[in-house]
Amino acid sequence: MKKLFALFLVIAGLPALAQSDGLVVTYERTFFWSKVYEKLTFLSEEEKSRMKNSWGVNDEGWKSKGQLVASPGQSKYVELEEEADGGYRGRKSEYLVFRDFDKARKMELEEFAGKMLLIEDTLIAPKWKVMNKIKEIGGYMCMMAVSEDSIKGQKIEAWFANDLAYGSGPERYYGLPGMILEVDVNDGEMLLTAIKVEKKPVTELLALPKKIKGKKITTTEYEKMMTTHFRDSIKSRRNPYWAVRY
Repeated sequence: MKKLFALFLVIAGLPALAQSDGLVVTYERTFFWSKVYEKLTFLSEEEKSRMKNSWGVNDEGWKSKGQLVASPGQSKYVELEEEADGGYRGRKSEYLVFRDFDKARKMELEEFAGKMLLIEDTLIAPKWKVMNKIKEIGGYMCMMAVSEDSIKGQKIEAWFANDLAYGSGPERYYGLPGMILEVDVNDGEMLLTAIKVEKKPVTELLALPKKIKGKKITTTEYEKMMTTHFRDSIKSRRNPYWAVRY
């Protein structure tokens, strides 16, 4: 194991190969209401009953798919919608994360309490701590890094592949020296796992919709909004995730 870790460090220290094309990574998102339910100890009995009636207990979790399109300078993440023939296509503006690394700017479209928010601001990566752990995901050797979401009180564990030299990842997770292929939120409450990695030209795929509707706010305004929402939900003994994306 020590030799394997040392080899990973050597590879990580080498200059990344020039990548003229890009990557399209499909992720499976698995969300476990049952695990979230166990940790929301402040819920009222009425709210607990509501959660059970609405979601029940599903040990396999609720699954959906998302797609990340990445070039060295930009990335775009969208949710995918299953079609009748078993294929998938992009949803229409329900959830979108766009990053422009060259300009250090971001745009995030997210629903909160039934309203669409459009967060446009400077791109600031999460604070990661790279750990002494490695594993294989989809044929790529990955290293583990950890972070946290202080507003939601969540522990974040990410696995990134240095062989895929893009500092991007699914949803809001990025900022590591390689593509993030897996994310574990709060010890398995939500998992994002890469199930397909394609190397291909992505210029057209990175294009944004001509019209994006949502209330424009800054990151600071968004974080203040979330902090107030979670504080009030806990005080009122309500499930905060009815109104926000987990």
